[in-house]
Amino acid sequence: MFGRMFISWFISIFLYAVALIAVAQLFEGFYIENFQTALLASIVLSILNAFVRPLLIIFTLPLTIFTFGFFILVINTITLLLGAKVMGSAFEIDGFLIAFIASIIISLLNTFLHRLVGDIKRA
Repeated sequence: MFGRMFISWFISIFLYAVALIAVAQLFEGFYIENFQTALLASIVLSILNAFVRPLLIIFTLPLTIFTFGFFILVINTITLLLGAKVMGSAFEIDGFLIAFIASIIISLLNTFLHRLVGDIKRA
């Protein structure tokens, strides 16, 4: 059971790294040094998503409810910016707007890649 969870987590990390590299190719203001950096950034972001993101959601719950959940996009953006700050010069994002658009594209790519891998696993 632990092995299956670890493999699932590793696949998620790998797919997130692929999405980060793809977004880095789309935007000049979104820089990631190489694929190894993208893998490390994916691990950092998964830790932030596990610990920091839930706290941000709790603290901003009234605003999230008021905006019918759309404030979650801002929380995703903040988490992405925090991840870039932790990584230093190997992973840089030039501003909130780039991070906001990138977080939406990363979420969409991640969803697509997970469904694609899920379809491959079932085949």
